[in-house]
Amino acid sequence: MTPKELKTLYRNERLAARDAISPDERIEKGLAMLAHAGDAIEFQPGEIISGFLPIRSEVDIRPLMARLRERGARLCVPVILDKRTIVFRELVPGAELVSSGFGTAGPGPEAAVLDPQIMLVPLSAFDNTGHRIGYGAGYYDRAIDRLQQKGLNPRLIGIAFDCQEVPSVPAEPHDVRLDAILTESGLNFVSVEVG
Repeated sequence: MTPKELKTLYRNERLAARDAISPDERIEKGLAMLAHAGDAIEFQPGEIISGFLPIRSEVDIRPLMARLRERGARLCVPVILDKRTIVFRELVPGAELVSSGFGTAGPGPEAAVLDPQIMLVPLSAFDNTGHRIGYGAGYYDRAIDRLQQKGLNPRLIGIAFDCQEVPSVPAEPHDVRLDAILTESGLNFVSVEVG
C-alpha cells in the first residue's frame, strides 16, 4: 500500500470512528479538552491564536477559544478563499459569521487577516510522533508553508479525539510535524528524536 493509500485508509477509518461519537459525548470530550488546555497553553497576552469553528463531527473548541481569549489571546479562524487558500480572519465577539465553503463559517472580508503564532489544527488522524493526516485538501499544509515563507514558525497543536490516533502516519516531505496534540485525555507535547 502506498503512503497516499494508507493515509486515505486511516482518514476514512478515523473519521468514521469520530462520526460514531454521540453529540453529547463530543460536548463532554470538548469540555475535557478545555480543562486540560485552557490554562496550560502558554502564550503572552496579545499573541494570535487560530482556532476553528466545528464542522461535521469535529470537537467544538469554542469553550477553549473563549478561555484563551479571557487570558488575553487574539483569536482568528480559517476562512477558505479558493480551492487552494485559507486565510485567518480575526474573530471578535459579536462578529457576524458568513459561509466560507467546505461547510465552514467565519468572519467576513471586513475582518482583519492575521498571521497566527499558535495554531489549533483540526485533523482526521494523528500518531504519537506528531504527524497528522488532514482532510486531504492540503489547506493547512499550504497555510503553514506560507507563514514559514514569511519567516514565521507558529506552534502547532493538533486537536482530535483519542479514537483518531493511528499507529504511524506515513510522513511525506511536505508534512509538518505538530508540536503538541490535545485530546480528551490531555495535552501531550511531542518530542522529536534527533539522530
